[in-house]
Parts: sequence; C-alpha cells; structure tokens
Amino acid sequence: MARKGTAASNGKAISKASILVRDQYDKRNDVTLFTGRCEEFLPQIGGGEIQLVVTSPPYNVGKRYESKRTIDEYVEEQRTVIELCAGRLATTGSICWQVGNHVANNEVYPIDVMLYPVFRRLGLVLRNRVVWHFEHGLHCNRRLSGRYETIMWFTWPGQEYTFHLDPIRVPQKYPGKKHFKGPRAGQYSANPAGKNPGDVWVIPNVKHNHVEKTRHPCQFPVELVERLVLALSDPKDLVVDPYIGAGTTAIAAILHGRRAAGADIEREYISISRERMRNVVAGTLRTRPMNRPVYKPSGSITIPPWEPDGERPTAVARTMLEPSRRALE
Repeated sequence: MARKGTAASNGKAISKASILVRDQYDKRNDVTLFTGRCEEFLPQIGGGEIQLVVTSPPYNVGKRYESKRTIDEYVEEQRTVIELCAGRLATTGSICWQVGNHVANNEVYPIDVMLYPVFRRLGLVLRNRVVWHFEHGLHCNRRLSGRYETIMWFTWPGQEYTFHLDPIRVPQKYPGKKHFKGPRAGQYSANPAGKNPGDVWVIPNVKHNHVEKTRHPCQFPVELVERLVLALSDPKDLVVDPYIGAGTTAIAAILHGRRAAGADIEREYISISRERMRNVVAGTLRTRPMNRPVYKPSGSITIPPWEPDGERPTAVARTMLEPSRRALE
C-alpha cells in the first residue's frame, strides 16, 4: 500500500511523499504490519537489521489478545520473543521493554523484575529503568492505586550504542538561573536547548478522552515512543515492535523518518494500525505533542462540593496543616 502525503498532525512532517506498507517483511518496506504471532514474524528479519525494539507485551492479565498462563509459562514465552529480538539487534541497537505489573489475588508481580534476568543472560546491559508516571487508572481499595509502569532500556555492552540527548531535552525548570561563583559567575547556567529528561517521565496515558484513543484497550501514547525513537535511532533505521497493537511504535518511527515493522495476532488491531498509517500520510492523525504540560483542571469541578462555598483550604488540607500550626503556637 503506497499513500501520498506531506504532513502529520501538530505540525509534524513526514520525510517522504509516500510510504510503502506491506504484510510481509522486506527491508525496502517503510512499514511492515504482520497479522500473526511475533514468533512467526521476527525470523523474517535478518541478523543485525534492527536498530531499536520498542514494545509493550501482554501483562498476562487475561485481555482478549492473550490467554492466561502461569508466571513461569509467561516468562518462558517472553524469553522466546526477547531472544528473537536480541538475535537481530544491531551492535549499536537498543531494546526497550515497556511493562507494568501482573496482579493476581491482590498480589503484585513486577514484570520488569521477572524479565530482567532474561536480558542479562543474553549479555545485554540495562542502561536505564525509566519510570513512566501517569495520573489515571483503576482505583484500588485494598492497596495503593497503580500509577506508573517501567521501560527497561537494554543495549549490548560497551559504548557503541546510539544515544542522542539533544532531540529529547525538556524545558529547563530554572532557565534564568546563574552560576553563583567560579570563572562563570553571573553567567546563565542552564543549557538553552533544555535539560536531560531524567528517568521519570510524566506523560498522560491513553484513556477514553485522549486524542489518540482507538478501540485497542491498552495502547501507549505516541510521545512516549517518540522519545525513544529520537534518542536511540537515526533516520532510515528499522524500529520493531513485536506486539504492535494499534501501531503507535510505527507512527512514532514514520513521523521521524525511520522504518517500522511489527506483528499482532488480532486482525482488528492490524486494521487500526493501517488506518492510523493512512492518517499519518494524509496529515490527519491527531497526536499529543511532545513536552506539552500535563493538563491541570480548573473551574467548578475542582471545588469540593462537601466544603462551604469558597472555603479554603479543604478539610484534607487543614488536617495536613494542623501539625505545622501547632508547632508555630
């Protein structure tokens, strides 16, 4: 499928006038969307061809696209896919495995902890464990509500791996700060290009009112993948997602001039991915821009209805402030 276009939403331009999308892998494809198991798809890719793997595998919680199995069975299945990815990873390449927790009978099993030994036995090195924090999700009654997931970033040993910091810098917190002493005293100390985003990323997750929401129940936001694509790959590199779902990884790759390939067992999700690729080329795909501040609600919805009109602080705030007040008396 070849489509013509020049731009995507939010002012992001794609680098080609058309893209080639096929269902079987060929290094000449711009995008490959395979319907079927990733264990069947990944062998189509040659050794050393993959620059970046970005994926969010099933969490073994019984979604429609997965069958529940024991923890040991789940880890073994993941081991097979991770080995297939590592066997095709370039010497400069990276693997980013984005996972949350498996929860059973109110017990939390951290998936990244379970999978870390699999990567290490393959000789891969953990460069960062990024915490992705978001503010919406299920509310728990017998434990704290989960509001984060993690991204494990692995490379081969040594310093050959690709890493570009400048494209993912975020605005400085104190851009007007100056050096206090030394030879640069009085000069601005902040990098005007922005600061390192660190390893805690606050990015809204894709819920029902998110601009990117599709029928897929567990898609991750484009801007999350964009950071990884920009930092860990170069134009024309191959970015692979073994569990491509709604096509978010492919979108982030194509928006920034990379090639993309992935698989999903659900034909409906591959159709969603294809539709989103068509929208990318047509310039009609809506995405949340990188580095946009998290929305802060205002107005009447932020006023507790159980408080007298206009009374501040709230009951909770008063309780928190009470010890400080007593200390001052």
